[in-house]
Amino acid sequence: MSCLLLNVLAMTAQTISLEEVLNTIKINNPQLKMYDADIQSMDAAAKGAKSWMPPQINTGLFMTPYDVKMWKADEMNPGMGAYMIGFSQMIPNASKQKADSDYMNAMSSVEAENKNYTINQLNALAKNNYCQWLVLDKKIAVVQENILLLEYMIKSMEIRYQYNMDKLSTYYKAKSKYNEWQSRLVMLQNNISQKRIMLNTLMARDKNSFFEIDTHYTVKEFGIISSDTTALSQNRSDVKAIEKTMELNQLKIVTEKSKLLPEFGLKYDHMFAFGDRPQQFSLMGMITIPMPWSTKMNKSNINSIKIKNESLEWQKQMILNEATGMITGMQTELENLKKQYDIADKSIIPALRRNYDTAVLAWQNNTGELFVVLDAWEALNMAQMDKLEKLQAILSTQVEIEKQLETK
Repeated sequence: MSCLLLNVLAMTAQTISLEEVLNTIKINNPQLKMYDADIQSMDAAAKGAKSWMPPQINTGLFMTPYDVKMWKADEMNPGMGAYMIGFSQMIPNASKQKADSDYMNAMSSVEAENKNYTINQLNALAKNNYCQWLVLDKKIAVVQENILLLEYMIKSMEIRYQYNMDKLSTYYKAKSKYNEWQSRLVMLQNNISQKRIMLNTLMARDKNSFFEIDTHYTVKEFGIISSDTTALSQNRSDVKAIEKTMELNQLKIVTEKSKLLPEFGLKYDHMFAFGDRPQQFSLMGMITIPMPWSTKMNKSNINSIKIKNESLEWQKQMILNEATGMITGMQTELENLKKQYDIADKSIIPALRRNYDTAVLAWQNNTGELFVVLDAWEALNMAQMDKLEKLQAILSTQVEIEKQLETK
């Protein structure tokens, strides 16, 4: 009943292409949504970069004697003291505001590149699982074909044994192989279930959502990839993130330098004088003057940021150096794997299949032994599985090169 249910599900299941998987990951993956929220948060904060400091309001008694009697005017005294209301406002330096605005508006650019880097990592993980599922499907097809062949052999041996035409030991060997391949089929089907769960997880879907994949695949030709690090750095998001961080640090240096500029302020006070004294006011301008003892921290920060940029430059060179080395090595490996795959597909497997067909024909004509057929069959299957392992290695290497080049 369960097998029937699986067959019905397979017939009605949605088939999702690799392109659809990658697009769904880009839209739905929670990790990417987290980056989107962080970027929006930084952009929202940047809108307030050119705000002013809040004004200060002060109020109270001004130059007022403790003796309340002296507040009022009389024949000898016009009155003393006043009630004061004051207002002060610092006027930010335009250069400092621009530096802060440029810095805060550039902050999200680093997160944008970090998001692209994460997309590349998730894409590579999805591609690997997709390709592994694809190869597992092909292995299952081989296993199912072998199970049918073994069923045929076992039924034939049961008939032939009645006429003393086959040995009982060979019959049990075939039964053992049949059970072994049934177990392998269960294992492969479980592996596909794990790949389906992983892809559903990456796409942020229900983990039990049933779907099938498009088993069409393409072995890509990368040609000769230049080891020029300049071209590679134009594609790599992690390198771009470092470059954006260095640019951000340069803007941070500008903001630190802008703190060394003077700022101006305005202070206005109005006095409501007591007694017969006239009302008074004061209007004063203010200026902050950076002095050597007040700028040490800013100068230290500037030197620290410059040294940090040197470290980031070496980190960038390290990444590019490792990436070019890996790409060169994987290209060589990919070409060798393709050659091995072609030899297995065009030479080894056809020869083993002819050997198997010959052994089967001899067994059917009672001129050969069944154990020879089983040995030929086993050799053919090992070669077929080895060819599929080579295909898996080719696709995995291809995905890794695309990951290093950051191509879709």
